[in-house]
Parts: sequence; C-alpha cells; structure tokens
Amino acid sequence: MKQLSRRQIAWRAAQDIRDGAYVNLGIGLPTLVSDFIPKGREVVLHSENGILGMGPAPEKGEEDPDLINAGKGLTTLLPGGAFFHHNDAFLMIRGGHLDLALLGAYEVSEEGDLANWTVEDPNTPPGVGGAMDLAVGAREIRVILEHNTKEGAPRIRKRCHYPLTAAGVVKRIYTNLAVIDVTRDGLITREMVPGLDFAGLQERTEARLTLANDWRVLEAPAA
Repeated sequence: MKQLSRRQIAWRAAQDIRDGAYVNLGIGLPTLVSDFIPKGREVVLHSENGILGMGPAPEKGEEDPDLINAGKGLTTLLPGGAFFHHNDAFLMIRGGHLDLALLGAYEVSEEGDLANWTVEDPNTPPGVGGAMDLAVGAREIRVILEHNTKEGAPRIRKRCHYPLTAAGVVKRIYTNLAVIDVTRDGLITREMVPGLDFAGLQERTEARLTLANDWRVLEAPAA
C-alpha cells in the first residue's frame, strides 16, 4: 500500500477547487494547499489572520518575515492581493463570502460532524482560532487529515469523541488513504490509494463506508 504524504494529500485537495473560488485555508495541513493550485486556475486564497490573494510558500531567499499564513508559516502575496486587520478577515467569513474552507480535523463523524479545536488534553492547549466561524460561515467545508492517529486509532468515526466544532458541516474528506464524500446515504468512498482494497480501508475506519460504483485509484505525483 502506498500512502500519500502530507504534501500529496494537499495536492489532491487542491485539484478539486473550482476556478474563481474564494477559499480559506485552515491551520496545519491545509496551508500546504497553496503550493498546489493548478496552473491557469484562478483561486483567491483567504487567510483568517488577514490576507486575500495569498500565494504559495516563498522561494528560498524571498521570504518576508512579516507575511505569514494562519499557521504562522511564511507565505507570499499574489498580484492584486491584500493584507488587512484580522477583524476584516472574520467579516468576510461571517458574511458568507467564502465559497470553500479547507480545514484540518482531529475527527470527523459519519454525519459530517467536525471536531478540530481540542483533544481535551491539559498538555495540548485548545486552539479554536477561526474554526467555528469558518465551519458555519463558509458555503462548503472539506477536511484534510491523516486517516488514523499515530497509534492507529480511527479519525473517521461513527460519532466524534472530542468536542464538536460544528455539526453536520463536512462534505468531503481527504486523507492519506482515500477521498470520501459525506452524503445523505452515508460515507461514499470515491478514491483509494494503490495497494489498498476496500476491506482494508474499512478496517482502518470506524464509520461504515460504501464504495462508489465509479471509484478510482488515488495516485498523486511526487510532492
């Protein structure tokens, strides 16, 4: 089985962003998506700390320490882009001006519930950030996460064990193993990595999955 790397997961998520979309990239793995927007596709990236028109990570020697994304990683600004007070960034979120938010997650339930702000561990401070605003303010929510924890526990569950960020908001899930849609008929597996069969994917997933009739092999270029 050939699992995707974190950058390959970000690449896969980037391929589904439609031309002309206004998209927020959440903290963590989603920030990598800015490096993989397909050429020729106009996507306006938004960052909750106050950027519209965010570009990919800077080339070596071109870093600007004052220009960072929501995860405090160095970023760039595309021509026509702007930076501003984070209050204005949140007005964009709460005003319903974002077509899509790509968020990280600790867990997602089979109903599309999202848990991504705390693991209730006193050694790991909670990080609400803009997650709750994005979960209800963006027109669509997709999540990017590792399919299982380092200990092998499932992250896609029948119900979330961690406190919810928002209920029933997630529409698509990208992991290092698969692409899964959240639908009224349950979780539909659209793609799986080479060498993994459906039984193996289900074994790594607590929630019940259904395999799409037109499922495809999930292959990604080196990233």
